[in-house]
Amino acid sequence: MDLRVLYMYAAALALLLCSAATFIQSPTDVFGPVALLEPTPSSARDFGAVVSDAPFGILRPGSSADIALLLGALSSAPPRPRATVAARGVGHSLQGQAQARDGIVVETRSLPRTVVVVAARAGRVSGEATEHAYADVGAGALWVEVLEECLKAGLAPLSWTDYLYLTVGGTLSNAGISGQAFKHGPQISNVLQLQVVTGNGEVVTCSRTKSPDLFFAVLGGLGQFGIITRARILLQEAPPKVRWVRAFYDSFETFTKDQELLISMPEQVDYVEGFMVLDEHSIRSSSIAFPARIDFSPDFGSEGRKKVYYCIEFAVHDFQPDGSSSSVDHVVELVAGRMSHMRSHMYSVEVSYFDFLNRVRMEEESLRRQGLWDVPHPWLNMFVPKHGIAQLKDLLMDTVLAGDFQGAILVYPLLTDKWDGNTSAVIPSAPDGVMYILSVLRSADPSRCGRGCVEEILEQHRRVADEACRAGGGIGAKQYLARQPTQVHWRTHFGPSWDRFLARKARYDPVRVLGPGQGIFPWTDSASSM
Repeated sequence: MDLRVLYMYAAALALLLCSAATFIQSPTDVFGPVALLEPTPSSARDFGAVVSDAPFGILRPGSSADIALLLGALSSAPPRPRATVAARGVGHSLQGQAQARDGIVVETRSLPRTVVVVAARAGRVSGEATEHAYADVGAGALWVEVLEECLKAGLAPLSWTDYLYLTVGGTLSNAGISGQAFKHGPQISNVLQLQVVTGNGEVVTCSRTKSPDLFFAVLGGLGQFGIITRARILLQEAPPKVRWVRAFYDSFETFTKDQELLISMPEQVDYVEGFMVLDEHSIRSSSIAFPARIDFSPDFGSEGRKKVYYCIEFAVHDFQPDGSSSSVDHVVELVAGRMSHMRSHMYSVEVSYFDFLNRVRMEEESLRRQGLWDVPHPWLNMFVPKHGIAQLKDLLMDTVLAGDFQGAILVYPLLTDKWDGNTSAVIPSAPDGVMYILSVLRSADPSRCGRGCVEEILEQHRRVADEACRAGGGIGAKQYLARQPTQVHWRTHFGPSWDRFLARKARYDPVRVLGPGQGIFPWTDSASSM
């Protein structure tokens, strides 16, 4: 046993022997310089900036073995651990989900971030049959790092998030969605294998055929069953270019009808999203990354009688040789001919594949220059059955149109059959197989919206969510990326899959070490009361 392992073991043992972590004045006093470090401001902060729970210490693991040693020691002290553990990538969570009050934050960015790309070939890898190209990726790697490395081989993952500066382990613990999800499913549907450290401290390699229950539990599992340390991601051939198209609408019904038309054409269309256009600012901010002039200046009405417009954006991959785009032009013309957008308000531009996927980075840089990136983000994300999307939109409009709205509202359809029901991710029942993601991505400028204002927005969102998710009469929606306020809300959220989720927790993290920031399994409740 080397000195690093001894330090780690001593650190965990010391924590277990203390009746409360707060009795120890400094992590380095007890744990030594290698194991736990003093908390940093970022360990009690996230992108949402509405919750701040400081940990007792942080761990920057050099390998999965470091995490296993820590979790193994903490989980060996039933009936409950002396400290809980939260995995943190870049801290892009919204309501403290990657925080651990008086516990330990494991910073996964310190894990090896290697990306190993393997071209398609028939045979067996690690005992598993494979014929697809894939990338073996450290869970602390950012998706933009994965993209950059895969493009060197002319390959890329199939499914993305809109923002690429998130860790692989972080998005796989939720779902990971963007405009490709209608065609390829969320990111969690495109994983071949995982390495996971369970709450028991076991390092397990799992897949659909090897320890499948753990594999599916962790995907979309909100960090409750294990910490992902490596992932094998399915790849496809990457197009050099993308034809990026935007079309505007003055009718929500026509807007959603055309979106559903586009997702019925997966052989022609590779990406579909959409957003609300609330005012001139919506047009300007959404066009920062779109390198073509948009001549759209409609009448937005007046106070009390505001008019809302909508924009569909879709993309077609261009595999043509340089200088040739006739095939893609034909596809876009064919698709556009079936759409019912506002006449003369369709815009098209060709960009590199990398620039298209990295489009939100330009918006981020713009917001940083305005001082509007590191501000509170009282967001609301909901999966909605097709039959309820218009009703949910109407529920939200009073909140959105009241006052000064800063941000974006995304609305686009997904197909439920692209989601594997074995994973822990929760989506609504949709009899016709179509659901929507509706995301209110709001930024709260502290100079115009202080703490009380943010709390009011969050309360408005809670009321909308409660009504939309209400059992036996609501719209049947499910929240995404949210921390539920009570145990009753969590049970309602999981619905029929709650018992399975509970059983998986008992199997892989029986002492409830992991994921305290989600608030699903608080220490004060016993397993029997769940």
